[in-house]
Amino acid sequence: MCGIVGVVAHTPVNQLLYDALLLLQHRGQDAAGIVTGEGHVFHMYKGPGMVQSVFRTRNMRDLVGPIGIAHCRYPTAGSAFSELESQPFYVNSPFGITLGHNGNLTNSAALKHELWEQDFRHVNTNSDSEVLLNVLALELERAAQQHRLDPDAIFRAVAGVHRRCRGAYAVVALIAGYGLLAFRDPFGIRPLCVGHNEALGGSEYLVASESVAVEALGFRLLRDVEPGEAVFVDLKGTMHARQCAAAPRLVPCIFEYVYLARPDSVIDGTSVYQARVNMGAELAGKIGAIPAAQDVDVVIPIPDSSRPSALELANRLGRPYREGFIKSRYIGRTFIMPGQAIRRKSVRQKLNPIVSEFAGKVVLLVDDSIVRGTTSREIVQMARDAGARKVYFASAAPPVRFPNVYGIDMPTPRELVASGRTEAEIGAEIGADLLVYQDLDALKRAVRGANPRLSDFEASCFDGRYVTGDITRDYLSELADHRDERRGEDPDLVDVADGRGTATVS
Repeated sequence: MCGIVGVVAHTPVNQLLYDALLLLQHRGQDAAGIVTGEGHVFHMYKGPGMVQSVFRTRNMRDLVGPIGIAHCRYPTAGSAFSELESQPFYVNSPFGITLGHNGNLTNSAALKHELWEQDFRHVNTNSDSEVLLNVLALELERAAQQHRLDPDAIFRAVAGVHRRCRGAYAVVALIAGYGLLAFRDPFGIRPLCVGHNEALGGSEYLVASESVAVEALGFRLLRDVEPGEAVFVDLKGTMHARQCAAAPRLVPCIFEYVYLARPDSVIDGTSVYQARVNMGAELAGKIGAIPAAQDVDVVIPIPDSSRPSALELANRLGRPYREGFIKSRYIGRTFIMPGQAIRRKSVRQKLNPIVSEFAGKVVLLVDDSIVRGTTSREIVQMARDAGARKVYFASAAPPVRFPNVYGIDMPTPRELVASGRTEAEIGAEIGADLLVYQDLDALKRAVRGANPRLSDFEASCFDGRYVTGDITRDYLSELADHRDERRGEDPDLVDVADGRGTATVS
């Protein structure tokens, strides 16, 4: 769940890239980086922290050139932050390539071993993105004709990446002296779209994780990059595109629509806002059929991502919709924060209740999802402290019971409040008088309602079905052990098995 962007223009792109990262800041708060190209020379600056804290005027002045890529980092499954893992990454051979990646390679360890033992390439960090960069570099070297590249050779190289890499990856890369390359994994798990602008010097293109970064910067949204497709924009501003995967199939991550993406984005032709409105309608149908939930006085969203669902739910139930929590804009997203203690503290700093909206009332709190339960428990207690007579809690998403291996940092079941618990037990764990979850079929209907073209989804955190077909129980166990070792915990005390559901693993 990182944010990536690439631009080819006819004027300096440093400000465009910086502004795009601000628009994608919600996708990663750990680190940020920008690389620009000037002829055959790259200029790079990156560092830990949020975008506004990483870059200063002196850094921006050094980022010259009419082409560039940028990245804001979010930790992926099993990872721990190291400044060395800030992106974009760079290799000098062949040609000079720099790359930013959103997603997670599930065969990263095997690829790293192959690169060292068979291909004589060195990977310096634990980042799967550096592995991906080296695979791309090797495939470009093999595809080059007499040490020169053309679009055909570049697309052959991407086809080679698809043959070797497994997992989720949306990629932007600069090839020194050639142009901007962007491509997406054969399932299209992570989003990527293309925008166009006609300027004085000719055509300009912008590729980004979400459409909001395209449209807000004055570009016209052309389309999404298709699963398995590669797009190459040369230095003259000419765009080339080709399908590079043998059997591409669109299976986007459904959690993008639930939580990750901004509501004003359109992903794979689907309005995120409309999908969330539809989630509220589906949830209202379920709550309306529960006799114990008919005494609700007021519906209150947990800001911000649950607002569209909560408003539609309130309208469908015929109950007042009220803003009961005021959110500080200066505290990071708690889902992304690394430790439970930090999350608990930040919730109280981030949200403050309006007491008059809770006092003496039966309140229905609506959130987009419940992952670890830490935030939900704190919020329920805040509602009680503000005088609520009863606190009901509704989740616009189903229970998160399984690890995500495609780029979302919730890898071990013991960190998931829904793992091994019934819905009633989860409700008791977060302190709610009643807990209502969205059904998975209803969630899929909600997103399809915004775009009937979508036939399937990557929903492994809800159903344990891993679409890439390469996830085994051993892989999940090793992932959990690796994460706990980094945290100084005992892997022997961690169960990978859900206890109540079985992941569909090969």
